[in-house]
Amino acid sequence: MLFAIRRNKMTDKNKISAVLGDTSKARITVFGDYCLDKYLYIDPVRDEISVETGLPAYMVHRKATFAGAAGTITNNLRALGAQVICVGIAADDGEGYELLRELEAVGADTSLMVRTDHNQTCTSTYTKPMRKDASGKYQEMSRLDFRNFEPISAATEDALLENLNKAIERSDAVIILDQFFQRNLGVVTDRVRNELAKLGAARKDKIFYADSRSFADEFRGVIIKCNNHEFVTTICGEDDSKSSDMEFIRKRGAEIAKRNGRMLFVTLGDKGILVVDEKGIEHVPAVHVEGEIDICGAGDATSAGLILGMVLGLSPENAAMMATCVSSITIRQIGCTGTATPAQVAEVLKTL
Repeated sequence: MLFAIRRNKMTDKNKISAVLGDTSKARITVFGDYCLDKYLYIDPVRDEISVETGLPAYMVHRKATFAGAAGTITNNLRALGAQVICVGIAADDGEGYELLRELEAVGADTSLMVRTDHNQTCTSTYTKPMRKDASGKYQEMSRLDFRNFEPISAATEDALLENLNKAIERSDAVIILDQFFQRNLGVVTDRVRNELAKLGAARKDKIFYADSRSFADEFRGVIIKCNNHEFVTTICGEDDSKSSDMEFIRKRGAEIAKRNGRMLFVTLGDKGILVVDEKGIEHVPAVHVEGEIDICGAGDATSAGLILGMVLGLSPENAAMMATCVSSITIRQIGCTGTATPAQVAEVLKTL
């Protein structure tokens, strides 16, 4: 049977350890939806009443900004030591300036980011007011998001694809991050997705990998990664109750991988990662983590570990094992989108 389950195949942590010293040799393009994460810290003792409205005016006494979405993958790759080329949109607005500043601060190459007129597109931004509670901890309030509600122009699509082609020539792999649920309201429009399929088919010397929340089933010619909920509801069109049915995911995963002609990774939360390719199906368990965790950004950390591992020559199973180590480190970093270093990954491997 083409997609038989390989139950006893073992991953090799020694091979992973051996490549951790070579991460700076990897050159990876991160293409897609870059966002700015902006945290605004509010202390209730500083509240004032607005003279104009009579409503409370919240005083922001501190802010922090981070590159999010595709930027989170970039942050993880840079922390792991890889070279990163960024291709996405940064409008000529204040948020675009902050986004580029954060990407450049971690050492990413932003020369191929497409700068757009702020009158046409904005820099996608998640503004997160954080209000201190009675215990002294900050709790997130309702977000204030900057989003684009019209498709990008054909000229912007042209610029993105032109810059992507330039980046490919300097890269070992391309990670595609398709962040938004609404069709054609991000970087990865229908046209761009079709062009990515052509590139994936034509450039088999490169690794192409897509992580998409809502349109994973529409990618062709590239490796697809999604979590079990996205796989069941988006790709299979089934009720989410099947997201815990491993036999269903294995069977349908085999069908999807065969149809797409590329490998499929299905993340299973604390149960690990399912690796599906033409040789069969392999389940790579998660690294056990005790205590408080924060899973924000875990999927992006997994993507970074997977593709970095494969670029460095690891098998898909070993790359998945490396990815579980990376995510086990990031989820222990509470209240922020964490990253992991090669030294930290090496320490986790010693415990397995």
